[in-house]
This record gives sequence, C-alpha cells and structure tokens, in this order.
Amino acid sequence: MHTLRARGTMKPEISAAVGFLSRFLRIKGHVNDRQLQTFSQTLQDILAEQYKHHWFPDRPCKGSGYRCIRINHKMDPLIWQAGQRIGLTIQQLYLLLPSELTLWVDPFEVSYRIGEDGSICVLYESQPGATGNPASVVPTATSNPAPGSASMPSLMDSHISCKEELLLGRTSPSKTYMMTVSS
Repeated sequence: MHTLRARGTMKPEISAAVGFLSRFLRIKGHVNDRQLQTFSQTLQDILAEQYKHHWFPDRPCKGSGYRCIRINHKMDPLIWQAGQRIGLTIQQLYLLLPSELTLWVDPFEVSYRIGEDGSICVLYESQPGATGNPASVVPTATSNPAPGSASMPSLMDSHISCKEELLLGRTSPSKTYMMTVSS
C-alpha cells in the first residue's frame, strides 16, 4: 500500500531532474535568474502533480515510462508548459535543450541519456533504508557501471533499476569506439 508519506519521497528525485534541466537554460544564458527560478519551481510543481499517482517506491520500475521526460523531434509537454510560463517559445526551448534527451525519474534513481545511442548516466541514486523509512534514504554519487563490470548488480539482486533492465534486454550493443595509436 502506498501512503501519502511514501509518495512524498519523490522530492529529491524531482529536484535532481529539474536541476539537470535548469542547468541547460542557465548555461546558454538566455534566461535571467528570476526566469530560471520560476521555470524550476513550475517544473517541480508540474512533475509532482503528474507523478503523484504514479510513484511506487516498492516497485520503482512500475510507471517508469509514464515518468519518462523525452525530447526527440518533439518537445516534452511538461517542459514546454514550464517554458511557456517564463515566456520561452518552443523554438527557444529546442535551442536551449539537447535535441535528443531521455530523462528517467524513478524512485531512488534519476538518470538520463543524450542521443539515441548515448550512454545512460545516473544523476541521482539512493537506497531505501533498512527500515524502509523515506527519511533514511541516503543519496550517493555514482556513475553507470559498464555491463559485466564487478559493480554491475547481478540478476539475483532484489533491486535492478529500470535502466539496467533496459541495458540487459538491449537487442543491439551500444556503440563503443576504441582509438589505437601506432608508431
């Protein structure tokens, strides 16, 4: 059973996602601090409302597709809504944000991929505490381990992230390039 308190644990994940997207706007320099703050707060509110009935800490992959933020020849409507709030046109958003972006906002993990064949990178990761109390979730800095590396969770682990399931079930290998130098 999902209590309101359990669903309230989405705040660090939403903050990580919004912070990531807001940095693109700040880096390009086309928005002032007030606009950036309004965009961030608006997007946080929109995501919290959007995810409130689709947040399952005991089954993090459930609803992952619903919570996925996507820009791929089409602007994600939630980002577009926050951009409109600060007066940005859809064309301006396309210039400020990556043209191919997938951002997964899941319980205990926020990750992204830029480009269709890009690597999946983790922005935020936490583990539920031994008691399962949301207050005992501890964020950790991490990077996405390479498949087959010692730090990749085994299939026997009780928690495999949605993105790890995607990588494990991938039908074609990711593109890895190797450069050699000879003398």
